[in-house]
Amino acid sequence: MSNFYETLGVSRTATPEEIKRAYRKLARETHPDVAGEASAERFKEVSRAYEVLSDPEKRQLYDMGGEQALNGGRSGGAGANFGFSDIFETFFGGTTRSSGPVPRGRRGQDAIVTIDITLEEAVFGAKRDITVNTAVTCPACQGSCCRPGTSPETCSACQGRGSVQRVANSFLGQIMTTSPCGVCRGHGTIIQDPCPECSGDGRVRSRRTINIDIPAGVESGNRMRMPGYGEVGPGNGPAGDLHVEFKVADHPIFSRQGDDLVCSVSVPATAAALGTTITLETLDGPREITLKAGTQPGDVHSIRGLGATRIHRGTRGDVKVFVDVTVPKKLSDREKELMRELAELRGEEHPEIKPGTGIFSRLKEKMGL
Repeated sequence: MSNFYETLGVSRTATPEEIKRAYRKLARETHPDVAGEASAERFKEVSRAYEVLSDPEKRQLYDMGGEQALNGGRSGGAGANFGFSDIFETFFGGTTRSSGPVPRGRRGQDAIVTIDITLEEAVFGAKRDITVNTAVTCPACQGSCCRPGTSPETCSACQGRGSVQRVANSFLGQIMTTSPCGVCRGHGTIIQDPCPECSGDGRVRSRRTINIDIPAGVESGNRMRMPGYGEVGPGNGPAGDLHVEFKVADHPIFSRQGDDLVCSVSVPATAAALGTTITLETLDGPREITLKAGTQPGDVHSIRGLGATRIHRGTRGDVKVFVDVTVPKKLSDREKELMRELAELRGEEHPEIKPGTGIFSRLKEKMGL
């Protein structure tokens, strides 16, 4: 049993291009029209080897189980399924196959548009009308590409087939080849009177308003694909897709961190020491937050379930409120007197620095350092 790689004189790791070059060389040397009938059997072996090794699926089967693995374990005859069309394509890059007229309609391009949305729209979702400049079906010819009242005419060169045949002479003999018609460009019809509105393209540029549903939970940079809302293709071909990219505007109170909405509140030192209640305007309306007596700078208060929506899940994160305690920079004489009395009562006239008790230490604990 012959080894196909040895037959072509290539290694098992040979690239498709190396296999093709080797076959071209051997086919010229062994073809009966060139080397005589004595080389016919050799030419069949070369053709059979090329048929298998040039086909990725057949080559994989051959590499796994040899020739027996092909055709359900039956080795085919030399040159099986290998005709003049394959030889011509190998040598001349042409084809003998015809696929019929080429449709004028082609798929349109995808389009992308970026829209600005508010944090509220990002969290809760919303409906929005957007306007895009895109290609739409020509209203005059309805995509036919012809002047209204006219229609495409059958190409006289190819008789509507979209392709023409010709005979090519080679050392292998005469080969019938098929190629796209140069008159109608393979369409099989000719537009003698193009639509003046779209110049025969079947589409025009126009501004189009589209209603979109902004999904709850989107973030800046997220994109939503809308199939069929892109540009209409030439010849009234199917439309491409529209990709909507979102850009969330800054909010005066909240910033987003993952699924949470984060903000900070400043409270006077007296309120932090004595405790107080503050009202925070959340995206769901006002909520009261109670600060206990002795609240420290950097303390965090959470309001569960009022944060950002988790996209495609519907649940929401939390609102996290960071407390910033403010210390007055200017005091009246009376305020200074009262502060001194308080310091004296608390024994804090001459405070001592104690390691591990400051704000930086608390931050380290929260960060796990």
